[in-house]
Amino acid sequence: MSAIKPNKQQFVELMEAPDEVPVVMLNLLKFKEQADGAGGSGASEYNKYGEAAVQMVEARGGKVLWMGRADQILIGNPDEKWDAVALVQYPSRKDFVEMVSTPEYETAHEHRESGLERTVLIACTESVNKLGS
Repeated sequence: MSAIKPNKQQFVELMEAPDEVPVVMLNLLKFKEQADGAGGSGASEYNKYGEAAVQMVEARGGKVLWMGRADQILIGNPDEKWDAVALVQYPSRKDFVEMVSTPEYETAHEHRESGLERTVLIACTESVNKLGS
């Protein structure tokens, strides 16, 4: 099972990365069939997190760029299926770090942990060369 929170080294690397441009967080999400201790599905528990998180993101000048269902793996491990994908933009890495460091976020994050089986979160920045170099 993958981690739901970054480890200390990953968090430090995020904070030390260049921070001159907006950052887009690519979220790959696999929900639990049954949420931990909540009595509902993992997806419904994650939605409680999402409602609170979107308000916090927007309060910092960020926005959800796109969210949708993950239909099919074309390249990659077909056994590692995902339920949803989200792209969330923050004005800076600093804004993301400040948000996830608040007590309000920690409270909302309990729903995220309860609802997710596994996740991948990748910090992305736009490239000058559209092919990524």
